[in-house]
Amino acid sequence: MVVTTGKPCNAADAPLLANPSGPGRFPLPMKEAAAVSIAPAQEVDLTLILGLIKELADYENLSNQVVATEAGLRHALFGPRPAAEALVARVDAECAGFALYFHNFSTFLGRHGLYLEDLFVRPAFRGLGVGKALLGHLARVALERHCGRFEWAVLDWNTPARNFYESLGAEANPAWVNYRITGEALERLARGRA
Repeated sequence: MVVTTGKPCNAADAPLLANPSGPGRFPLPMKEAAAVSIAPAQEVDLTLILGLIKELADYENLSNQVVATEAGLRHALFGPRPAAEALVARVDAECAGFALYFHNFSTFLGRHGLYLEDLFVRPAFRGLGVGKALLGHLARVALERHCGRFEWAVLDWNTPARNFYESLGAEANPAWVNYRITGEALERLARGRA
């Protein structure tokens, strides 16, 4: 059962949980169905969201790349011109996971789309339908906002996540390769010195 609420998770729910399963050991078998509630993130959730981002980075073996701060998230999510939005999932009043997303644009469709930057479900809540509830909520947002598509990327080694997404009808797009430029390379390119 999925319930969408406006009630934020409390910052007190933010303590990090250990990830005993490690990469490549998910998903867990489906447990008994739980009441999952999904709510738009509120400013009070910033500590929680940053903690969840760090848990996700730990799972992806990318903890050394997290430089996000509560102040930066506050500006990005709740500033005068928000760059992204977030959802917080709860099971039995405990924070179970989150999703962070924003709009992109397709020139071919002539419409904006919804891009899921991150989705993370804490290990203790996997197999309860939390990920599916978050994705379903986002699919409804995409339709309500007349988005031409809903897309995201997943690490190539994350077979459990890929299998989960494909079980929902999502398709990998092997025709495209993602590129990224950061740090000194970005600065050189901006200065015309690439």
